Amino acid sequence: MGEHLHAYEQRLPLPAAEPREIVRFLMDQHGLKQRELPEIGSQGVVSEILSGKRALNMRQTQALAGRFGVDVAVFLATPAT
Repeated sequence: MGEHLHAYEQRLPLPAAEPREIVRFLMDQHGLKQRELPEIGSQGVVSEILSGKRALNMRQTQALAGRFGVDVAVFLATPAT
């Protein structure tokens, strides 16, 4: 049953949001701190991304998608305004 629940959770859509908000959402869901995302870079780089001072690059996007098991597109899309 646990496998089925995990498979279902993996299919849940992430909310439409800015890429940095998606990163923050995934961090919260997985109980991660900035220093626990080496896929992005140093804690300073993560802080700049979360504050909107820096955008995710393609390498970071692909690494995060792999780590969290989501489609790369969730980090590329911007919400409709």
